[in-house]
Amino acid sequence: MIRTRTSRVLAASAAFAATALVVTGCSGSSTDGSDDAASTDSIVVSTFPFGVEQFQEAVVDPFTEKTGIEVEIETGSNADRLSQLQLAGGDAGIDVMLISDTFAASGQEQDLFQDFDESDVPNLANIADFAVEEGYDGPAYSYQLNGTLYNTDELSAEQAADWSLYADSAYSGRLAFPDISVTAGQLAVSGVASTFGDGPYDIDTAYTTIGEWAPNILQFYSSSTEVTNLLTQGEIVAADSLSGFATTLVASGEPVAWTAPAEGRYMATNRAMIPSGAKNLEGAYAFIDYLLSVEAQTASAEIVGDLPVALDATIPAEITDVVGDIAADPIAAGYATLDPAEVVPNRAQWVERFAREVASR
Repeated sequence: MIRTRTSRVLAASAAFAATALVVTGCSGSSTDGSDDAASTDSIVVSTFPFGVEQFQEAVVDPFTEKTGIEVEIETGSNADRLSQLQLAGGDAGIDVMLISDTFAASGQEQDLFQDFDESDVPNLANIADFAVEEGYDGPAYSYQLNGTLYNTDELSAEQAADWSLYADSAYSGRLAFPDISVTAGQLAVSGVASTFGDGPYDIDTAYTTIGEWAPNILQFYSSSTEVTNLLTQGEIVAADSLSGFATTLVASGEPVAWTAPAEGRYMATNRAMIPSGAKNLEGAYAFIDYLLSVEAQTASAEIVGDLPVALDATIPAEITDVVGDIAADPIAAGYATLDPAEVVPNRAQWVERFAREVASR
């Protein structure tokens, strides 16, 4: 049975810090020196606020049934959960944090996470190479492909795959593009930089190019709900987006499809990290090992819609109907991940510049 507690977002840092201290105090040993039972037979997993029920069904309940370890879920945005961990110095009562790659890398720079290897988590040997790439303390357990979501009554796949679509005045006011603050935004910016400039971090060229497209763009969106609503309501014909946005729409029979860009293909990963102050390391290792298993990866792909990293996982038709053979090997299909050493130090400046040089035009 899972007890769910939603992350609290407090207005002031002082209040945040006080909360973190309380959580930390409750997660350790009792005052008389005896071990807290929860530290050995339960773990706390921090994850995204969406799809929690599906994640419970696909991964958490089978894990508890198999190991006897109870799981308490804490949810919140990437930014809020990382802020809590920062204020708690890595000891916020969390054993496993599932978090997007850019935020994982940012936390690592502050020594908020700890590394581990195959001796702790044997299934690390059975996942795709990109999922265990250097630069991260924890593996990817799923990934997200950037491309274009489009109305099939209005555009062909070839048109949607061409970045020049966003420069076409014939579709002025009928296009959407992600704000750089969201996952798709950074991937899109790097895609444009790579296609029109000197590589994925040529931000000057990317911003000049996207800025020229801005008059054609109805909205620089910041959530999946925004872009899917714009598309299904007929306000736009296409938007740069993550492939996962298309799964439900395609399955429902909407005249919608998703395609990878012809050039500038980038993907993001969601990573399983262990905070530096985790109380139940053995439980954390067991959970991540199960999360990476063929059993859990197949169930998560089918129920949650996550693209799997386990090499032998079965990929359901709902996913292949959207991304085709790319899901079998995204690297072979031309996708690449971004280097956290390039993104993390520059991200705050890039976000500020995007608002000023692109979104405001």
